[in-house]
Formats: sequence, C-alpha cells, structure tokens
Amino acid sequence: MNLNAASWEKFDPKELTDNPFRMIGDEWMLVTAGLPEHHNTMTASWGGLGVIWGKNVATIYVRPQRYTYEFLERNDRLTLSVLPETFRKALAFCGSKSGRDYDKAKECGLTPVEVESSTAFEEARLILACRKLYFSDINPAQFLDSSIDGENYPGKDYHRMYICEITGAYRHRV
Repeated sequence: MNLNAASWEKFDPKELTDNPFRMIGDEWMLVTAGLPEHHNTMTASWGGLGVIWGKNVATIYVRPQRYTYEFLERNDRLTLSVLPETFRKALAFCGSKSGRDYDKAKECGLTPVEVESSTAFEEARLILACRKLYFSDINPAQFLDSSIDGENYPGKDYHRMYICEITGAYRHRV
C-alpha cells in the first residue's frame, strides 16, 4: 500500500515546528527500512535533526545486533515515523521485541505504507523519508568522557551512526 496522497501532504522540513529534543527523546520514533512486503522497524530515542553538507538531515544510531540494522545495511532509504502518544505501547513493543520473532506491525495494529521507496506507518503523525549519506561506527577510543562508554556500552556493542538526507516530510492534511 502506498501513502494516501488524499490524507497526507508533503511539506518542507524547514517548516517542522516539533521540538526535536521532545520528539526524539520523549515521544520516540520508529526507524524503518525495507519495503512494506519485507521491512523491519525499531523504536529509537536517540537521534538528531539538523543541517550538514547543505542538506536537511536526520542522524540515527543503531546497534549491529538489531534486526533493523540488517535492513538499513541493505537499503539506501529509510523512514522515521513519529506516532501519537496513543501508540506508546506499540513503541515500547517495537523497542523491546525483535522483528526476527514478531511481525511488529501486525502485533501493534500498524499499517505499513510505502513512502519514497521505503516503509512508514499510516498511523504516524509525522513521517520523515530519508536517504543514507554517510555512516560511521562509534569508536570508544574517541570518547572524551569515559563514563559514556561504561554507562551506555557495558556489552561493547557500539552503535553505527547514519547521517541521512531528509528527502520528504509528510503530515496529515487538516
């Protein structure tokens, strides 16, 4: 299923009025890669929005053992879906269960839709369609505050950082 153009509008990411600290850190988001027939999603509460190389970008961080990591590595496109607060249980499920074991969309009552050659969810209040530009693995030797390593990486499972161009921002039509 494709995103329903009658109920969604594409807008310039510069018009985004959400506070990114609340949106990512408090509300959370779903990071999704793959097409609706074969995709995976995970909840993320780390990330950023900004500008680099003259492009509007999103930065995401994914540990290599996450199933979504495999989809991100195989696909150039991904989406970030911000869901309304009524989907808090779905976000918790998608952040704690593996897509290897569950069909997360089905379990959570989410409707996968194709958006710019990736998958997002019809129930989202905001969708950012993205194209990967760059990746780098977190290098523990580069931490300037050694407590970050011990507090966040007791298993030494360092994130891969992706910088992604925001190619489309979508919201429900009013």
